[in-house]
Amino acid sequence: MWKVSTREAENVRNVWKHFKTITHHRRLVRRGCFRVGLYWQGLTHDLSKYAPVEFLTGVRYYQGTRSPNTAEREEKGWSEAWMHHKGRNRHHWEYWTDLDMQTKAYAAVPMPPKYLAEMVADRIAACKTYQGASYTDASALGYLERSNEARLMHPDTVRALRFLLTKLRDEGERAAFCYIKTCLRKNVPFCGQETQSGTIVGI
Repeated sequence: MWKVSTREAENVRNVWKHFKTITHHRRLVRRGCFRVGLYWQGLTHDLSKYAPVEFLTGVRYYQGTRSPNTAEREEKGWSEAWMHHKGRNRHHWEYWTDLDMQTKAYAAVPMPPKYLAEMVADRIAACKTYQGASYTDASALGYLERSNEARLMHPDTVRALRFLLTKLRDEGERAAFCYIKTCLRKNVPFCGQETQSGTIVGI
């Protein structure tokens, strides 16, 4: 009689769990993108997560409380799923790297505003997905400050991201998304301040 190993049985259960997790995450990002007018990005966000190289890794390393890519990285020293993902999704700052012609080393370049806005929605959704009831408007900024990624981002990107996540923490999600939508519509920098007259100017 054919027997299913414990690992195989766990993987079968994780197929549905992982599918629900990434689909729930996409739904949250879609809501955020729609709130700032990024409809196509909301609809197509993270579709590569259903590709075998990403999905099967998610099943194998599924935990439900953090990205499976982190677990894969801890075991192997790198994540094949993440390599695939970051090269196909422009809302990750890691996508926006290129060879610096002066230093001859790869370095981050500034993110276009619409993808930076999607990154904000993505980080909010990721925190909500993995933190559940523990989520607060300070969660996304807290994650940024605890990580080392800020020192690797382009200065313009990290300054704008920190500005937006600080607005989220201090003023709430509605105010943050409203600000992002206004900036995108008026084509003004995110790293801005609103004057008393309501005009948004760059820092």
